[in-house]
Amino acid sequence: MRHVCPLPRKKWITLLSLATLSLAGAAFADTVDLGTVGGSSGTGAASTPSVKADRGTAASVAPTQASLKATEPQSIISRAFIENSTPPTGNFNTILSIAPSVASTPSTNGPGLSDQKMSLRGFQDGEYNVTFDGIPFGDSNGPTHHSTSYFPASVIGGMVIERGPGNASNIGYSTYGGSINLFSKAPSEQQGVSIYGSVGTWRTHLEGLSYESGRMEGSDATLQMDVQHMSTDGALSYSNLVSKNFTLKYQRPIGDSTLMTLFASLADVKNNTTDNASGPTAAQIKALGSTYVMNNNPGSQGYWGYNFATKQTDMEYIRLQSHFASGWETDNNTYTYAYTNSTIAGQDPTQYNGTADTTLGFKNLLGKTTTLPNGDVPGYFKLNEYRVWGDVFKATKQTGPGLLRLGFWYEGSRTQRHNLEADLTTGQQLPGASSAYPTGVVTSSNFADQFSNWHQIQPFAEYEWAAAQGLTVTPGLKTMYYHMGLESAMNQKALTPQGYQYTYHATLPFLTVNKQLDAENSLYTQYAKGMEVPFLGVGSPSATPPAPQTTTNYQFGAVHKADRLTLSGDVYYIDMNNMQLNTGTNANPVYINAGGATYKGIEGEGTYMVTTAWAAYANFGVNSARYKSSNAAAGQPVGEVPNAPNMTSALGALYNEGPWNASLIYKRIGEQYNSKLGGQLHSIGNTDLNVAYTWSNLGTMGMKKLRLQFSIFNLTNQQNLVGVTGPLSSAATQYQWQAPRSYMLSAKADF
Repeated sequence: MRHVCPLPRKKWITLLSLATLSLAGAAFADTVDLGTVGGSSGTGAASTPSVKADRGTAASVAPTQASLKATEPQSIISRAFIENSTPPTGNFNTILSIAPSVASTPSTNGPGLSDQKMSLRGFQDGEYNVTFDGIPFGDSNGPTHHSTSYFPASVIGGMVIERGPGNASNIGYSTYGGSINLFSKAPSEQQGVSIYGSVGTWRTHLEGLSYESGRMEGSDATLQMDVQHMSTDGALSYSNLVSKNFTLKYQRPIGDSTLMTLFASLADVKNNTTDNASGPTAAQIKALGSTYVMNNNPGSQGYWGYNFATKQTDMEYIRLQSHFASGWETDNNTYTYAYTNSTIAGQDPTQYNGTADTTLGFKNLLGKTTTLPNGDVPGYFKLNEYRVWGDVFKATKQTGPGLLRLGFWYEGSRTQRHNLEADLTTGQQLPGASSAYPTGVVTSSNFADQFSNWHQIQPFAEYEWAAAQGLTVTPGLKTMYYHMGLESAMNQKALTPQGYQYTYHATLPFLTVNKQLDAENSLYTQYAKGMEVPFLGVGSPSATPPAPQTTTNYQFGAVHKADRLTLSGDVYYIDMNNMQLNTGTNANPVYINAGGATYKGIEGEGTYMVTTAWAAYANFGVNSARYKSSNAAAGQPVGEVPNAPNMTSALGALYNEGPWNASLIYKRIGEQYNSKLGGQLHSIGNTDLNVAYTWSNLGTMGMKKLRLQFSIFNLTNQQNLVGVTGPLSSAATQYQWQAPRSYMLSAKADF
């Protein structure tokens, strides 16, 4: 249980000092700073300092571990692991792929070089929550995520993967499937500049600069800045990507009892990618190889110059954390974030046979096969642009034998989307299929400007009750109010003008228990309800709101933490109703209510120090996700939920002594049912090797440290099939393969 009291100025400085994340500056110190890896509940990092571990202990090197204070299954990933064992070109999906029950499909374009989708216990992207410094974020037409568009690995200070809804104070769009919580780096006490860079396979280049002001004299403020540029040709043909990111964080005590944090992160990503194709067909693989995606023929719908996306994102917040003499502690975070995706794409890139497209024809809304004048190339212009704003407020007070926590989350949004047919040769929009349809709306996959918005609020209350020595019981209640509106002159799939509004409300109870058995062992259990509101306007021809997805979660687990061994495990059972299942494609989704499903399994993770330098790591998740036989959706087999692997596992060997650091880590994703394939997609395996050496006290040009790291990704050169769009017998089926072995050399100089 946490005691709350007003803090004078000097103690604010102490808290900030504890939050230091400059791992390289403490490379040979007696402790290792694991980063800002507190849970998403509570009032934040200022009152939950970053975790430190003695060097040579299991906690200091563990790729994933749980806290003794956990109230649900969790995996903490440290900044140390991010720097030592993940690709510098990576993103949050690349990093969290190590965790149990996480199935993050290997990027087909190379590590971190294209968007990756992942599942958590079989819950798909959009069915779990993703937060940054406690702020939920995701697409406004469905809370999914673009892993290359936000927060490169260089600016992530730590992660907590929560496999459950958490307490009432865990807020978000879809916490019922769990939460992926990202944290920014905490400030360094010392001033410094770091220059870093990487070069690798497929002409991959990354360069960046980070700055730490240290504690500023006279104000105790800190300033952090990171600038990064990355470019690559990619493993797939003509799949170039250029990414830029700028991140700034400023912290300053205000008076004796308030800490202000200002944060801004901006990203710009440009990449050549096919929007209406997932990979090559069997015929294209035979003619052009498994790495074929686009070509250099301007007469083709697969021409790289016709298939590209430009994305700009930003996130800003101002956070005030205060302590008052009355005993109250408050945390208010006002934020905004935005996403703009402008895409140009060929109508059907799978038509290219090596010399020309087999056809440039397409069917319009009237079902008539159409070709453009003079053999021009058909395609479309797509826009997805939104701005989101909100406020997260939490207040805590010690009262009686426990801690009372109250608060709310408010959020609003504005979104504009369209998908318009175009002549890619001339760069002009096409006229409508007939006078009844707006210009540019030609096929059923296209729609005119669509405007939508939402406003939602989630108030909550919970009480951390110290029921007995070492026993904390936390009951809580959260309510969800969600209102959404949409207007479109020609809406998606419906192909008629549509305008509607709807409101959802739910009351969600929570109960968690944590029992500290002794200094090294604890038990926990959780009961929680969750809900995700449907996001209309994506593939639904009906204005009738579908029923929301709901879950009831039951979980039990144990944690052990000692110098030589960290170990945690859990069992879970989740009852889910009104599953919204996409029976279309990612570009053109069509959702049905697949009825109910049951998720259950057992999970574990552990790190053992074999010697003071060598450690062994392992984790596993045995997962089951199956429809309820009583209400399986029409046309869906009673059995496995699609894209839900039956297991995950990881094995690792870690070395950390003196200037040397190395890791060899293998991750396996088990078989999963693929409804488009009509059968099981085989297991996927990946092995990464990282070896680093650090020179200290160089004294050359003011350089304090120099670190060199050599990495081999997909060491055994596995070429697993990671995705298909249909049965193997169909000539139209497209295939995605695991990227081949790649190499990278990285350097970081600290001044």
